[in-house]
Amino acid sequence: MASTRPGPSLAKASLAIHEPSTSMSRTLGALIELIEFQFNPNTLRLAKSAEWNPTLSRTFKEGGEPEFAGGQPRHLSFQIFLDSSLTPNGTSVMKRVDTLLSCCEVTAASVASNHPCTPWVFFEWGGFSTVSFVAYVDSVSVNYSLFSPSGVPIRATCDLEITQIPARTARQNPTSGALTARRTHCLTAGDSLQSLAWREYGDPTAWRGIAELNGIDDPMRLPTGLDILLPAADEARR
Repeated sequence: MASTRPGPSLAKASLAIHEPSTSMSRTLGALIELIEFQFNPNTLRLAKSAEWNPTLSRTFKEGGEPEFAGGQPRHLSFQIFLDSSLTPNGTSVMKRVDTLLSCCEVTAASVASNHPCTPWVFFEWGGFSTVSFVAYVDSVSVNYSLFSPSGVPIRATCDLEITQIPARTARQNPTSGALTARRTHCLTAGDSLQSLAWREYGDPTAWRGIAELNGIDDPMRLPTGLDILLPAADEARR
């Protein structure tokens, strides 16, 4: 007899768009919009490089010994495919494209806080943590390929390039040298599990550990004023 047990659900890629940080803590700001991919990317291009400065020397045939200057942040390129051909009278593709293009424009909230900046983003795809990091958008290019009879785009392919915003060193317990004890945090307006994980552990993907510890099924619905337990750093990253 064939098994009737359901297979594992397909993990969908997503791009969370946040207000930028306005403080030295570099905490992700309030969530502007979460774009869940209709179709997962066919390819991802991840790049990272290190900077070396060459030196000149008359005593070396092929130049002097290079000097290491530092590592460069990660750079990720991917596509988002948008399609609303089943509802040709809708404007969802046009609105989503406008949202993506706005990632290269300063936000009104950041201007009001005297820290003008473009949004910060966080790409996520299941357990693929290598490509999950807080970033800014370098560029967005759009190819419209299908239109409604009224001329409204109903299909588009968006190419995005994002660059990692390096996290500061995670906070440490002054007595033990590591964040090993559980603590509580009262949620305020604009808090997200990703921003808490970024601030507490320097790793936004550690939000899953916070959600599991507190039994949170929907991380996008966090009531203001709720006290949640923050796991120890090692516990959060398991």
